[in-house]
Amino acid sequence: MGRFPEGFLWGGATAANQFEGAYNEGGKGLSIFDMVQFVPKEERKHDVEMDVRSDEELEKLLADSGKGNFPKRRGIDFYHRYQEDIALFAEMGFKTFRLSISWPRIFPNGDEQEPNEEGLAFYDRVFDELQKYGIEPLVTLSHYEIPLHLVQKYNGWTDRRLVEFFVHYAETVFKRYKNKVKYWLTFNEINISAFSPYIGSGILVGRVAHKEQAIYQALHHQFVASARAVKACHEIIPGSQIGCMLARLEAYPETCNPDDILAALEVDQSNLFFTDVQVRGSYPSFMNRYFRENDIHIEMLPGDEEILRQHTVDFLSFSYYMTMVASGAPGKRMEKGNFFSGIQNPYLEASDWGWQIDPKGLRITLKKLYDRYQVPLFIVENGLGAYDKVEEDGSINDDYRIDYLRAHIDQMGEAILDGVELMGYTTWGCIDLISASTSEMSKRYGFIYVDQDDYGNGTLARTKKKSFDWYKNVIATNGEEL
Repeated sequence: MGRFPEGFLWGGATAANQFEGAYNEGGKGLSIFDMVQFVPKEERKHDVEMDVRSDEELEKLLADSGKGNFPKRRGIDFYHRYQEDIALFAEMGFKTFRLSISWPRIFPNGDEQEPNEEGLAFYDRVFDELQKYGIEPLVTLSHYEIPLHLVQKYNGWTDRRLVEFFVHYAETVFKRYKNKVKYWLTFNEINISAFSPYIGSGILVGRVAHKEQAIYQALHHQFVASARAVKACHEIIPGSQIGCMLARLEAYPETCNPDDILAALEVDQSNLFFTDVQVRGSYPSFMNRYFRENDIHIEMLPGDEEILRQHTVDFLSFSYYMTMVASGAPGKRMEKGNFFSGIQNPYLEASDWGWQIDPKGLRITLKKLYDRYQVPLFIVENGLGAYDKVEEDGSINDDYRIDYLRAHIDQMGEAILDGVELMGYTTWGCIDLISASTSEMSKRYGFIYVDQDDYGNGTLARTKKKSFDWYKNVIATNGEEL
């Protein structure tokens, strides 16, 4: 008996806004990520550059649309090259392929009644191509792809009306693809709103008087929309499975000082608040104090709590890239939802971008999540962003990526032996694409190299890296040969 169960879903993961391109073709409307410009590393004010904070910023970006560098608009042109790319995924032996549907490709403004047929037809072609190779699509409904119009007119998810717009969109694609897609996710990394309100919820914080009130009210609307999408999916597609998706932020205490232990526990709780609602079906009691002390009042409509309780997800999916260190010392204590920790873990090495590499942390996370929720788990993002060098003979020897993935897959196998029910594993950016956090192309994750730089120069030619054949063998042996 091997460690990985028969039927384990090996594959790779992408997002429409990072690899489709064709932002102004096929009737597609603008999305929130279409407005994010590339900022060179030396000019960045923050670790990440993906927020738009005010109407003034948005108006300037719209005015710069013709001359600025907006990498997520061009992606890597999957829109025109999907057949070539899917053939490469099939050659690797993918059992599943995670992709997202671009909401504004289906409803350009987000609040229309009638969908855009050109957009629907595009995904029909993609799903048919996957079906040809026996690859199961795993489809995210909302992966940082909020139609820009919903930001401009409603300030995103702060407005309750977005629940109806999202449910209408979800029902439209469920009905259209009910014979082609059985695995779905509602919101990608739903907790992103806590530190990036624009990307997570389409909020321009310059419009709101109380930032955290706006964030958590928007999140409540997303929780309700997610639960209603779960209900619709089960009704429209018998036998379907629909999950939630969390950016998992495993935190270790800096020392065995009880203050540090408590700080790590609170970071953990604030991260798992989101899945508590979506998997368990209710708000956890530990958030009551946080809401009270931060003057947050969640406005609920009659029936909301019942909807959340009755329509929980079938499985929990998550991204895992790194772990963090929490301290209870004044001035060092991590803020709730903080994605990056300033405290270094001396026992871990870091990537080119400073993300600390912790394979054993993945096993810890899998065990913790399964102990807490007792539902199937699915790792839908994990990978190493790195600078890749093309040798004179055209080869790309990414042994560092192989080492990273080998160590993480090995710990996944150990967690399965520990009793964790794990459905599958889709590595992030199975083909090089635009970075979500920095809009860089040079931060590469893929098994397939794409000839394009941070400024859009290049042929877009696809080249297999050394890791391509390695992962192909991992899948062929169901994880037995690493």
